[in-house]
Amino acid sequence: MSESFADDVAAVGRIEAASRILDVVCRTTGMGFAAVARVTDSRWIACAVRDEIGFGLCPGGELVLETTLCDQVRWSGEIIVIEDAETDEIYRRHPTPKRYGLRSYISVPIVLPDGRFFGTLCAVDPRPALLKKPETIEMFKLFASLIAFHLEAQRRLDASEKALVSEREASQLREQFVAILGHDLRNPLGAIRTGALLLSRLPQGEKADDVRRMIDRSVDRMSALIDDVLDLTRGRLGDGLTLDAEIVHDLTAVLEQVVLELEAAWPGRVVDRDFSIARPVVCNGARMAQMLSNLLGNAFTHGDPSSPIRAQARTTPGSFEMSVVNGGATIPPEVAARLFQPFVRGAGGPDRQGLGLGLYIASEIARAHKGKLEVDSADGQTRFTFRMPLASE
Repeated sequence: MSESFADDVAAVGRIEAASRILDVVCRTTGMGFAAVARVTDSRWIACAVRDEIGFGLCPGGELVLETTLCDQVRWSGEIIVIEDAETDEIYRRHPTPKRYGLRSYISVPIVLPDGRFFGTLCAVDPRPALLKKPETIEMFKLFASLIAFHLEAQRRLDASEKALVSEREASQLREQFVAILGHDLRNPLGAIRTGALLLSRLPQGEKADDVRRMIDRSVDRMSALIDDVLDLTRGRLGDGLTLDAEIVHDLTAVLEQVVLELEAAWPGRVVDRDFSIARPVVCNGARMAQMLSNLLGNAFTHGDPSSPIRAQARTTPGSFEMSVVNGGATIPPEVAARLFQPFVRGAGGPDRQGLGLGLYIASEIARAHKGKLEVDSADGQTRFTFRMPLASE
C-alpha cells in the first residue's frame, strides 16, 4: 500500500466515531459486513471495517477495483442499493454479487466538502436485507457526510499544525541567521575599519601594502559570506539551487585547481588526491568546484591536522563519484544526521570561520545535480561522498 493510501487509512482510523458508525450500520440493517473504503480510479482500499461474516478484510486490505460496485458509485456519484441480488432486475446477472457470494448490498459516496470524491460507506451480506426504506438510505447519507466532515476537520488541523511547525522553524532559522551573520561579519568589518585607519597614518610602502592585502582578504571574506547567504536563500527559503549544466571536458583540472588554492590557504596541509575522471561530465563546473572546496574546507577545519586528507573523484559507466576523507574524532550519529542543515557548525579550532552553511550548500549543489551527498563516520575516519548519475556512453 502506497504512503498516500496509508495516510487515508490512518485518517479514517483517527475518527473515533467510525467504528460506532459501522456498528450502527450492521445492527440497524442486520448486515454482517460494513466498511469505509478509499476508492480511486485504480484502487479500492478498506480504511475501517466491521466484519461479522468472515469476509476477510481488515483496514489496509484491498479488493480489485473492477470487481466492486464502488467503482460505479465513484464515477456515477449515485447510491447503489440491492436488497436481493438474486431477484434484482439490474444486478441479478452482475458478476460482483456472484463473485463474493452477496445478496444484499448498499454503497453511498463519501464526498469531501470541497467536492472531491473520497470513497464509499458500504455494507454487504450473503442474505437479503431490507435496505430501500427511506430512513435507512438517509442514515447512510448522514453517516457518509459525518465521515467526510471528520476527514476535512482532520485535514485542516494537520495543515494548521504543519504551518505552526514551519513558522516555528522559520523563526528559529531567522534568529540563527541574524546572530551568526552579525557575529561573522563583525570580524572582517572590524579588520577593514582598522586597516583604513592605519592606511590614513602610514606612508606608502611595504607596511601599507600589507594593510591593503589584509583589507582585500577581509572583503573576500565578506563576499564569501554574502554568497553563502544568497545560496541559503535560494536553497532553503526559495525553490532550491538552480544551475546550468554543460559538458565539462576536463573536470580534473577544475578540481585540481580547488585543491591547490586550499593548500595555499592552509600552509603545511597537503591533500592526497586521486582523480580518475575518464570522460567528460555534464555538470556545472563552478558549483562542482564549490562543493569540493566546501568539503575540503570542512576537513581542514574539523579534521585531525596530523592525519592526511584524501580527495577522490572518478567516473563509471553510469555515475560520477567524488569523496573527501579525513581523520579525527568519530562524529556521533545524532550529530551526523544534522550536518547538512544550515548553521550547523562542529567543534572546530580557533580559526574556524563561516556561517555553518558549507555542508548545507554542498548538499544543495548535490541535489541540484540530481545526486546525493552522504556522510559516514566510524573508527576515527569521516568520509563525505557525492554521487550523481551519468548517461551511459
